[in-house]
Amino acid sequence: MKSPAGMAATPSGTPRRPRRTMRQRIVRRVVMVVPLVLLATVAARMGWLDQAADQITFRHANWFDDTALVEHFRTVVTHDGMTDTPGRCLLFIVNGNDPPDAARFDVMEKHSGSCPGDSKTLPKLFTLKVNRIDQTVQTDWGSPNTFHPMPH
Repeated sequence: MKSPAGMAATPSGTPRRPRRTMRQRIVRRVVMVVPLVLLATVAARMGWLDQAADQITFRHANWFDDTALVEHFRTVVTHDGMTDTPGRCLLFIVNGNDPPDAARFDVMEKHSGSCPGDSKTLPKLFTLKVNRIDQTVQTDWGSPNTFHPMPH
C-alpha cells in the first residue's frame, strides 16, 4: 500500500518517514550536544553551578557545622563581589575561643600552588562574625574592625 506522497505505509495506513542516514543522525546529535556543552561551560564560568549547589545543599542545621559554613561562605564571598580571589585560594580560619552559638572566621588569601602571590604571605582580607542562633552574618569587609551585615 502506498501513501499519496509515494511513501511506504505502515499496517495502520499512516505514512512512514524515510529512514535517516548515519550522517543525519550524527548531525542531529551534534546540534543537540554542542549548545548544551556551551551552556554548561558558561554556567560553570559564571559560578551559577556553585550558587545552585550551595542553595540546594546548605540547610538550617549547617549553621552549627563549621565545614559547611566555610563552603557556603566560600561561594558567597566570591560571588557577591567581596573578593576577586578565586574560592580555591581562600583560607578560612575559625576562632576556637568563641562560644558555641557564635563564631568568627578570618578570611585569608593563600598564595601557594595554583594561587598567585608571594608564598611567604597570608594576607587577611576580612572577618566574618556568625550568630548561629539568629543565622546572621556580619563582616568588616571594607571597614576593618567595624562590623556591618554581610551583603547579599
